[in-house]
Amino acid sequence: MRILRAAIAYWAVVFALGFVLGTVRVLWLAPLVGLMPATALELPVMLGASWLASGWLVRRFGIAQPGEALAVGLAAFALLMAAECALAVTMVGQSPAQWLADLRQPHALLGLAGQIVFALMPWWRVRGAA
Repeated sequence: MRILRAAIAYWAVVFALGFVLGTVRVLWLAPLVGLMPATALELPVMLGASWLASGWLVRRFGIAQPGEALAVGLAAFALLMAAECALAVTMVGQSPAQWLADLRQPHALLGLAGQIVFALMPWWRVRGAA
């Protein structure tokens, strides 16, 4: 249960920031510079937030083993993908299949790469502390 609570906390903190930054990226930044540059500008901020949040959750929830940390990151990643799909369905009107198909676009692949790094952050934090 501790792993799941840690995953939910990690996902919630990073998702909240991502929701705000994603809104700024889509509504204001992308029309000015394009989708790929806008995503590239957002990504370091999100990865920095993931680094800070993963360090916090490792301490807060006593995640000390690499396997636990990886489980936290993978569960948080699953929550993130589910939330993104739900947003695409409810806010954009896409089907889940359309959302998945859109992940093949270059800017979406860059974002997905960042989300995979987000999933690995707790593991890196634990391994770095050992």
